[in-house]
Amino acid sequence: MPTPPRLHSAEDDLAFMRAIVEGGGKPQLTLAVAYLAGGLLYGLQCLFHIGQATGIIVWPDLANLAFVIGISVAFLSVLVWAIRKDKADGVGGTRGPLATRILNAAFSSAGMANVAVIIIFGVGAMRDQDFAVWLYYPAVVFCLQGSAWLLVYTLKRKPWMLATAIGGWVTAVALGLLVRQVDWYLGVCTAALFLLFALPGWIMLRDARAARRA
Repeated sequence: MPTPPRLHSAEDDLAFMRAIVEGGGKPQLTLAVAYLAGGLLYGLQCLFHIGQATGIIVWPDLANLAFVIGISVAFLSVLVWAIRKDKADGVGGTRGPLATRILNAAFSSAGMANVAVIIIFGVGAMRDQDFAVWLYYPAVVFCLQGSAWLLVYTLKRKPWMLATAIGGWVTAVALGLLVRQVDWYLGVCTAALFLLFALPGWIMLRDARAARRA
């Protein structure tokens, strides 16, 4: 007698759904590199501003401006390299695992919201001639990033993603309360950039490179 077909078990269904979500192909490097480079470079910039606030760093205005611009140029250069690397490897756009595309969509949405927030707080700070108004902007950025990380956590269920989401919200509240206390504000922002941007970026980059070698 022919062997009857095996009925699908719940484990089979879960394995099938996981395969759909995780998909195949090479994971992207762009988001991981953006987080790692952004956290390290802008964390370094915050350390620089702490040095200025404490009197350790006393540079001419032109040198200060050149340093700040250099940080952004370095970040954009690394980001362009990562994008070109992904493109050369045939990764990006609508390709890659569904989970990776959803992750990219979550952070792209947060990035679009950042543009509106920059305009709102930038115009408000110039109109009111109050730099503290601008300092609310990073607080909102960390809040948006925390929300994006929670979405990613619900998909991938990795504890470090939940920790990053909670850390983003805690940082947002702390920065919002410290806008009139610059020293504490810079300290919290520096720690958050290293722990909530650079560290997750390193984890994502490590996982992406391991997956590419597999």
